[in-house]
Amino acid sequence: MWQGCAVERPVGRMTSQTPLPQSPRPRRPTMSTVVELNVGGEFHTTTLGTLRKFPGSKLAEMFSSLAKASTDAEGRFFIDRPSTYFRPILDYLRTGQVPTQHIPEVYREAQFYEIKPLVKLLEDMPQIFGEQVSRKQFLLQVPGYSENLELMVRLARAEAITARKSSVLVCLVETEEQDAYYSEVLCFLQDKKMFKSVVKFGPWKAVLDNSDLMHCLEMDIKAQGYKVFSKFYLTYPTKRNEFHFNIYSFTFTWW
Repeated sequence: MWQGCAVERPVGRMTSQTPLPQSPRPRRPTMSTVVELNVGGEFHTTTLGTLRKFPGSKLAEMFSSLAKASTDAEGRFFIDRPSTYFRPILDYLRTGQVPTQHIPEVYREAQFYEIKPLVKLLEDMPQIFGEQVSRKQFLLQVPGYSENLELMVRLARAEAITARKSSVLVCLVETEEQDAYYSEVLCFLQDKKMFKSVVKFGPWKAVLDNSDLMHCLEMDIKAQGYKVFSKFYLTYPTKRNEFHFNIYSFTFTWW
């Protein structure tokens, strides 16, 4: 009688019933996940929770999904911003410590990253309060301030073609009544051969301190990189002595 023989299966050979090996699933990032950053060429190490501390900030948005963030050649997450002022930002996110140095620069970065609590804290500091609140409100009362400032620089540059220095006169016209006599001032300067480039500021409705306005002009011109010196030039009384015009000179040094 014929008896069937058992068929041996090759050892180690996979069958249709053998489950395929599965690769381990990548771990889902948590708030304690360590993140390496490259900010403008400087390296920082922190956690995902620190970067996401303030929902709605640009950092929280950047790292809401790690897949969205840009990386450098070494795999660090790259942020193309100045590195010097990122460290105080990171320290604030970690500990709540408010920066005490480079306040204007850190304030600008806090605005960029949209970290509203830090922006508010910095705005209460004297360096920012004076610039953003007091000075800005003062200049809002001077019509055409930015345009006239730009005109002063253009006129000074135009006169500096062959000269080491060039000057621009600034005439302050405080009221609308005074403005009617402005042409008389120009004629006076021309007759006395003092006629240079003249820029008129005013009239304005608020009571302004002339020295404060001159200080703002000089500071804003220097902030653009120019060497400038301002001084009182003369006071011109109108022919009937109704008004007095204060005139200042701004001297630019080019070389």
